Amino acid sequence: MSEQVTSQQINTVLWQAADTFRGKIDSSTYKDYILTMLFIKYLSDSYKEHVEEYTKRYDGDKQRIERALARERFVLDELSTFDYLYSKRTDPEIGEIINKALERLENENTGKLRGVFRNIDFNSEATLGKAKERNAMLRALLEDFNKLTLKPSVVGSEDVIGDAYQFMIERFASDAGKKGGEFFTPSMVSELLARLVKPNENDRIYDPTCGSGSLLIKVANQVPNKKVAIYGQERNGQTHSLALMNMYLHGIDDAKIEWGDTLSNPLHLEDGKLMKHSVIVANPPFSLDKWAMGFAGEGNTDEKFKMEASLDQHRRFEWGVPPASKGDYAFVQHMLYSLAENGRMATILPHGVLFRGSSEEKIRQQIIEMNLLDAVIGLPEGLFFGTSIPACIMVFKKDRKRKDVLFIDASSEENYEKGKNQNKLREEDLQRIMATYEKYEAIDKYSYVSTVEEIRENDYNLNIPRYVDTFEEEEQVDMEKLKENIENIKRELQEVELQMEKYLKELGL
Repeated sequence: MSEQVTSQQINTVLWQAADTFRGKIDSSTYKDYILTMLFIKYLSDSYKEHVEEYTKRYDGDKQRIERALARERFVLDELSTFDYLYSKRTDPEIGEIINKALERLENENTGKLRGVFRNIDFNSEATLGKAKERNAMLRALLEDFNKLTLKPSVVGSEDVIGDAYQFMIERFASDAGKKGGEFFTPSMVSELLARLVKPNENDRIYDPTCGSGSLLIKVANQVPNKKVAIYGQERNGQTHSLALMNMYLHGIDDAKIEWGDTLSNPLHLEDGKLMKHSVIVANPPFSLDKWAMGFAGEGNTDEKFKMEASLDQHRRFEWGVPPASKGDYAFVQHMLYSLAENGRMATILPHGVLFRGSSEEKIRQQIIEMNLLDAVIGLPEGLFFGTSIPACIMVFKKDRKRKDVLFIDASSEENYEKGKNQNKLREEDLQRIMATYEKYEAIDKYSYVSTVEEIRENDYNLNIPRYVDTFEEEEQVDMEKLKENIENIKRELQEVELQMEKYLKELGL
């Protein structure tokens, strides 16, 4: 294949590969097999092309070829290439052969790929079924991917592969419904967050609940030369692996993506303290239940366990300990404590965080009085996978010069495109939000700039309708005209009844 391969062609083959598993395994599970195979195919084809180039350049001198290959981004040996796996596609032990190839790949590239494949098992009877069905699926998967050529010279831009990977993650998220929301934030919502935080060259960008890493990539893409440092943490092992592969396929080799519970075990530290970041973005799990169980200690099964601020060595909950069944402000406080001076932060949250009482009200009070909240943006309903509830974006800044807070209500029907299963933000919707945010202006029935005094008077309740009045006045009813209309209708009805009576008489009824 000499002509350039397009994202569309790659996407078509990938979706065909998904048909191999569809109906047999849940899409939130089979995505891991397809995306891992895409990664392997890309690494193999890139490596194969480099072997061809160096063989030609060094006239077959094996020593010089090997020395050049050792300097490549990734090192492969013959037994971990896609071509080798394809040649073994009918082997009854194909699942184990793929597992061993992944292990070899990790061992050859420990600096980058250590642990990336630990959560995927191509020989799992529990997930892929008994040997006969499992082998048939794996053979079909290898045959589907063999139709693709992903050599750099054919693909062109590296973004083509990265975009295909993103496309598949989004399709899987849509397919997986509620589970999809756990690893992917809809593209235009990610784009909005990325624009709101305005990243600059050399910024440290952090997402404490990074899922598949797509939000971090959106933020990095705002910087023309992508010269930023990326940090993320993800609790789910398989999703953590997806995030690492996503970074590599987008040419980001130095991202620090850790695996673990951000709340009870934050892993981005400097000298034992929380690392500070210039830009923080997140789409944390909404109202996470039992968010503090990681603080209970191993073997503690006490259902009456009560989280206390003193249990956190990083002292993140001194403004208030969030309710046990709602972890939203646990994530918000973690992020604020991780935000550098002059830092910018935007996070997606359920509307409940704006008005719920008890400890959450105390936390809101601290945030307002410390002048950290910059804006509250209400989003339309039905934007997120697996939930129709509307969400909001809270924008925070350290060292704010102004003292007021901007409220934007972007939830009304003219502010999004209605979809069959899911609503979408359009470019024009993002531009309207961004223009209002940058001008920090009040617009009738859309935005309002509130003073801190008003927020205090409202007992730190940030519910958007308290600030942005979207009430449409009903037209005044002209009672005289209405009375006249009723009289006219009565007269017309009388005439119709007389006419009907006349017809019935003529018919002898």
